[in-house]
Amino acid sequence: MKVMNKFERFHFQPFIMEALNSLGFYEPTEIQERMIPLIIKGESAIGQSQTGTGKTFAYVLPILEKINPDKKEVQAVITAPTRELASQIYDQILRVTDHCQPEQSIMTRLFVGGTDKQRTIEKLKVQPHIVVGTPGRINDLVNEQALFVHTSNILVVDEADMMLDMGFIEDVDRVAAKMPENLQMFVFSATIPEKLKPFLKKYMENPKTIHIDPKRKSQANLEHYLLPSRHRDKKELVHDALLAYNPYLAIVFVNTKKMAEEVAQFLYEKGLKVGRVHGDLTPRERKKMMKQIRDLEYQYIVATDLASRGIDIEGISHVINYELPSDLDFYIHRVGRTARAGNAGIALTIYDLSDEDALNRLEKMGIRFKNVDLKNGEFIEIEHRNRRKTRVKPEDETDQLVRAVIKKPKKVKPGYKKKMQYEIEKMKKRQRRLKKKK
Repeated sequence: MKVMNKFERFHFQPFIMEALNSLGFYEPTEIQERMIPLIIKGESAIGQSQTGTGKTFAYVLPILEKINPDKKEVQAVITAPTRELASQIYDQILRVTDHCQPEQSIMTRLFVGGTDKQRTIEKLKVQPHIVVGTPGRINDLVNEQALFVHTSNILVVDEADMMLDMGFIEDVDRVAAKMPENLQMFVFSATIPEKLKPFLKKYMENPKTIHIDPKRKSQANLEHYLLPSRHRDKKELVHDALLAYNPYLAIVFVNTKKMAEEVAQFLYEKGLKVGRVHGDLTPRERKKMMKQIRDLEYQYIVATDLASRGIDIEGISHVINYELPSDLDFYIHRVGRTARAGNAGIALTIYDLSDEDALNRLEKMGIRFKNVDLKNGEFIEIEHRNRRKTRVKPEDETDQLVRAVIKKPKKVKPGYKKKMQYEIEKMKKRQRRLKKKK
């Protein structure tokens, strides 16, 4: 029986529908549902959405729909902050354009650092229809007058807040400045920091903003667990948790490069084969590490937030927060690595007493935690961490009697509290003496 494909409502060209059917994509995600019609209409838009929501196809599909294969010129420029993310976007595009008819083929080129620039320039004698890459390399090729972006009126800025953090927004600005005035721009970002707003205002006039509610970000098939550290060695706890879970693939998140090295080294010395993803890796080391992870050479990965954002690793069954991020939006990014494509996932957070405020804020964002502890290599359920605060202490008979006899007067005079406390204590002593006599 033929499965109805709900992407048909967008009236995509046959090769796009053929690609979606072959990839098993039959229903648009929320960001795709809301973004695709805007892009097809020619409007600029800002999409606030986490990784794993299908945002890449939200802009790739309508861009492919708008490309004219007969024009041998650049028609869309897609920028990403890391080589890995740029490569993933490029691969996603190829998965669709592979279904083009030979006479109507769409040429896409990937431009990232760490590759031979001169060889890249030689290949640009024929301009591609779609450019994907990191802002620095794209800007270099434009300055070399090898890549001509002035013909393109579409620009995508993916992971814009990360671009800002890594100092790449200036390069995006330089590329955008060489593009037409009637530029159609799509910006995707988990958050919209104040420092990003001048850039957006410069190139976008009244853009539509599509925001996926954070309360709906946490997948239904993802379970969140809390494990109290209780003054135990956190590295030992992570090691024991990983052994207890025996995951298909687990990623342990830490906040700094130094801590990533410490945790990875500890786990390695305990006999676990651990991959590392952080900012101190050279481009060659990162590329090699990502290949090893995708080839399932590692069961465990230790990563920092900025280094891992935009890296799409399939098959992550468990996410462990060795420490909570200072920016709680990153919690959503972290746990969004698992429970994807309909699979189940587990997110475990090891917490200290100092994390109480952050945990309360996450609960207000809609995260529902289960509380567990590790005993003899097994997880056991425990009471909620705030059970003592919420427990009402029962009054004894003396307290009840005192409250009944001593009532607060309608008009309170100075020193009332001290006098009241004195009377209460006096009556309690009297009641205790009577009890002893009895």
